[in-house]
Formats: sequence, C-alpha cells, structure tokens
Amino acid sequence: QAADRAVRRLKVNRSALIRDALRDHLRRLSLLEKERRDREGYAHHPIANDEFGVWDKVTAWPDD
Repeated sequence: QAADRAVRRLKVNRSALIRDALRDHLRRLSLLEKERRDREGYAHHPIANDEFGVWDKVTAWPDD
C-alpha cells in the first residue's frame, strides 16, 4: 500500500519506484563499505601526530 501511495504521489510507475529505491539502496551500501574500509585502514595505520604539520603554515590565518 505504501508503494502504491508513493507511485501516485511521485507520478511514476512501480518499476521506476523500485528501480530508484534499489539504486539508492545499492549506493548507500557502497558508501557504507567505503566507510568501513576507511575505518579499518586508519585502525591499522593511524594518523601520525606530525602527518599534517606541513599544512599548518598554509592553513594558518595571516598575521595582521
């Protein structure tokens, strides 16, 4: 029933609704997998304290 209501509200057919829902779901799964891999990578190779120190001068506000 919810799908039928969405079809009427969005003015698409059921196939389009399901195709778009599946595409969105697969995109979310892909994003979750990338986030999981990033977490694992940083857990195995944590950021060093001085890793981004080279950028401090570039990102600092200029002296007045």
